[in-house]
Amino acid sequence: MTNKMFLGGAMLLLAAGSALGADSLTNDTTMHYDQPDRYRGNELSVDAFGSASLGKYTINHLSNSRVRHNTRLGVGLGVNYFFSRYVGLGIDAYSENTTGAFIDSASASLILRLPLGQSGFAPYVFAGGGHQFDPDRIWFAQVGGGMEYRFTPHIGVFVDARWVVPDETKYYGVGRLGMRFAF
Repeated sequence: MTNKMFLGGAMLLLAAGSALGADSLTNDTTMHYDQPDRYRGNELSVDAFGSASLGKYTINHLSNSRVRHNTRLGVGLGVNYFFSRYVGLGIDAYSENTTGAFIDSASASLILRLPLGQSGFAPYVFAGGGHQFDPDRIWFAQVGGGMEYRFTPHIGVFVDARWVVPDETKYYGVGRLGMRFAF
């Protein structure tokens, strides 16, 4: 059965290759130079995102019910500057409620990204710290990772998650989903 599946997969690849044309199967890289680089150095970008945060208890005892009832939703903005294609700094702030402080949390991070060729995808990791204003006024450290996809050199979407550690006994998670506009 496995040999038949392998042979079927090979035949499918050959058929797809002939449908695309012989030029697409060669090692011709000239078409890559016609596409603009979607990730550049000396790049400034602005983020608009939605956020969702989960507390320590919910993270330690994950269930659909706990996530549904204990997730705090918010909105935020961020600004990033990449010195090179791979290394940048980012700041962001978000709010999860309309009572209390206008900004619930603000942070800064060192960002390392790895654009994957001309695919438009770029996984990234970041680490930094910030200050939480509501519900408690505390400083925190954070570490996280995510994925960005650029439709064009100037417009993309991203999703990421971070682990936020205000002290050794508390922590919480924040996820973000948003649009990125690069200049």
